[in-house]
Amino acid sequence: MSAEFELTRNITIGQYIPTGSFIHRLDPRFKLAAFTILIIAIAICESYLGNLLALAFCTYLFYASKIPISYGLSGLKPAIPFIIILAMMQLLFMGEAVTANKIYLQYGIIKISDTSIRLVIVSTLRFVEVIFLSSVLTLSTSTTEITHGMERLLGPLEKIKFPVHAFSLVITIAIRFVPTFAMEMEKLMKAQASRGADFGTGQWWQIVKRTKDTFPIIIPLFNVALARAEDLVLAMEARCYVPGENRTKYVRYKANATDMLVLLASIAIAAVLLWYPYPF
Repeated sequence: MSAEFELTRNITIGQYIPTGSFIHRLDPRFKLAAFTILIIAIAICESYLGNLLALAFCTYLFYASKIPISYGLSGLKPAIPFIIILAMMQLLFMGEAVTANKIYLQYGIIKISDTSIRLVIVSTLRFVEVIFLSSVLTLSTSTTEITHGMERLLGPLEKIKFPVHAFSLVITIAIRFVPTFAMEMEKLMKAQASRGADFGTGQWWQIVKRTKDTFPIIIPLFNVALARAEDLVLAMEARCYVPGENRTKYVRYKANATDMLVLLASIAIAAVLLWYPYPF
C-alpha cells in the first residue's frame, strides 16, 4: 500500500539528476533541437522495426546520460492506465477509420482488423519512446538551461512579434510544476488515507475504482496549485521581474564540435526512421 502513495518516485519529467555525462554538458539549444527532431520522427514513423530501433536508441540514451534505466521505466507506471485505454479505443473503434486488408472481428461499431492492431502496437511504442526521450531531456537538463535554450532557439520568432520569452517561461514552469504537483498530491492522499479514505486498495488495472478514489483530492489539489502559483508570482515580483521588458543575458552559450555532431546524428537517425525501407 505504501507504494500507492509514493508518486514522486514515478515522476521523471521535470526532475534533474546531475551525473556529469556528455549529454548533460551539451549546449541546451542543440539538445532541445536534437530531441525535438527525434520526437517528430518517432511520431511519424509507422514501421514496427523502425519503432523498435527507436526504442533501443531511447534506452541507450539512459546509459549515455548515466541515469539508471530503472528510473526511466518508473516514469512509465503513471502512464500505463492511459496507454491501456488508448490502445483499447484504437483496437475496437478505429477499424472504420483505416483501410484494412483483413478483418478479424466486426460487431456494430466494433471492428478489429490487421490495421487497427498495427496501429495499437505502433502507438504504444511511440508513447513509450516519447516518454523516454522527454525523461532523458529533463533529467539531463536543468530548468534554467531549458529556459535559456528554448529562448535562444526560438529567438528568430521575435521578428514576427512572437512572445518568445513568455512562451519559454510558461513551458518551463509547467515542466517544473509536474514533480511539485506529484508531491502535493502524495501529501493529500496520505492525509485523506489517515482520515479513512479508500486509497491504496485498488490494483493498477482497476482504472474505474482508482479514478473514483482520486475525486476527493481534485479540489484540494486545485487549491494547492493556485496557492503555489500565487507564491511564484510574489517571488518573481520580489525579484523585480517585469513581463515584456528587454532582459540582459547573463548566460552566453557557445556551441562546440560535440554539439554539432549530436545535432547531425539526430538528423541522420530521424532520416533513417522516416525514409529507410523497412521490411515490416
